[in-house]
Amino acid sequence: MTSDLTFTLFRLGYLVFLWLLVLGAVSTLRRDIFGTVVTPRGKGRKDADRKRRESRRAKTGTAPRNLLLTGGPLVGTIIPLGSSPIIIGRSPSSTLVLEDEYASSQHARLTPADGQWWIEDLGSRNGTFVDDERLTSPRELNVGDIVRIGQTTLELVK
Repeated sequence: MTSDLTFTLFRLGYLVFLWLLVLGAVSTLRRDIFGTVVTPRGKGRKDADRKRRESRRAKTGTAPRNLLLTGGPLVGTIIPLGSSPIIIGRSPSSTLVLEDEYASSQHARLTPADGQWWIEDLGSRNGTFVDDERLTSPRELNVGDIVRIGQTTLELVK
């Protein structure tokens, strides 16, 4: 009789264990599906980015004073902007050295001109992107424009 009771308890325990595994898997799937933040793509994303940039520009009336790294291995790094150009790349001789295998040795250059900052791609293989548009010629940067070089993102801030 003891063996029948033990066997029944073992079966019930095994059944509870299986149900806990199933509920854990369902909970994980639910968190993965409904816990993610969906960012707009295509036209909706461009409109959202444009509105965000316009609101930032309205708040900032002065020229940017710093370069903030918002993504990549150096996230949170702030570089004060001066009057000299900033070379961005993997080379140790660059002003901003990126430890990013998708960046070229001299990837891009930030240049001040008349109170504004301009960015140009220095012939990199993977390209430089400003607000998800690949640079083909030098472009003026404004506060809030998001620059992506490899896996690193940066922007000008006050």
